[in-house]
Amino acid sequence: MKVLIITGVFPPDIGGPASYVPKISEEIAKRGQRVTIITLSDVPSYNDNYNFDVVRIPRKSFKPIRFLKTILAIVRHCIRADLLFVNGLALEATIANYFLRKPLVQKVVGDFAWERASNKGWMDDNLEEFQRKRYSLKIEALKKLRSFWVRKSNLIIVPSLYMRKIVKEWGIDESKITVINNSLDELSYDNSIELPEFNGFTMITIGRLISLKKIDTLIRAIAELPNCRLIIVGDGPEEQNLKNITRELGINSRVIFTGRVPRKKALSYLKSADLFIQTSIHETFPHVILEAMQIGVPVIATKVGGITEIVDDAVTGLLVEPNNNEQLKEALELLIKGEELRNKLVNNAKEKVKKFSLNIMIEEILKVFEKTLNSP
Repeated sequence: MKVLIITGVFPPDIGGPASYVPKISEEIAKRGQRVTIITLSDVPSYNDNYNFDVVRIPRKSFKPIRFLKTILAIVRHCIRADLLFVNGLALEATIANYFLRKPLVQKVVGDFAWERASNKGWMDDNLEEFQRKRYSLKIEALKKLRSFWVRKSNLIIVPSLYMRKIVKEWGIDESKITVINNSLDELSYDNSIELPEFNGFTMITIGRLISLKKIDTLIRAIAELPNCRLIIVGDGPEEQNLKNITRELGINSRVIFTGRVPRKKALSYLKSADLFIQTSIHETFPHVILEAMQIGVPVIATKVGGITEIVDDAVTGLLVEPNNNEQLKEALELLIKGEELRNKLVNNAKEKVKKFSLNIMIEEILKVFEKTLNSP
């Protein structure tokens, strides 16, 4: 089988797809399949050391030119492929496939229309409300565009039951949707990280710095807990705003912005922390929570989306309502003071993550590929 995998992010980028795509690509290639990656990249000359090919398209190109280059690259590299596996750049892949007419599997991890409208400040409804309500013409156009490229998939993979429910609401036949949880594998670290000495608790959050992550609420909570510091791993459009808030609150010395770092270094920062915090108002199945649980770092996360399929409240972690600063602060204080509770959460979490097997995930993905190829 020759598989063309399309993604918007890939190492040295960080984030869910940047962890997921290399892992599944390597495993699929190990099983004798031919894999090629097409991705956007800030570093087109990056030295890739994989057992598959990586085609990098400059992310900072003029957008219309980049859009056209991406479509042409997909067409060129997919002519000899048996199947497209789309993990991003879905519109480009769908347009390219009008010429290719190849079987197409798409992984859907979120609602592009809702994320775009939220980030632009066009509305402030949560994901569930967004599915039910009608909005301005530009938002409704985004909804139609998102549904268009999802419908053009032969089969769809989602990471959680929660996301399957959302995708069904777009008018997608449930028989086309398969839930495959993300997996965990052995983690490796960069032991060269250095942190200033600190006599207190170290909190960490990891991910793209966008408004949906609500990291500002975490910074404000830290400001009220003088025995805590926060490591923020990642970059994004909210970075300067978050740094401004940190400076205004006078806690520059207790908030460390690492910027974008390689995966091994991000995991090393995670391993060095006492607590992992996820304050998002939207998540489908955040892989980084599983990694924190695997490493043995207690987790506090918001009660949204697929997080509730990972974190059992007061059993494998603590759940708080999104945008609830008081509840977040209470949860932080509870774990800071409660060594016994921290140990209980860590032990239970390590048991739970054992079910997220890499082999199971890869076999289920390959079954979806075979089903797509064998469909009339």
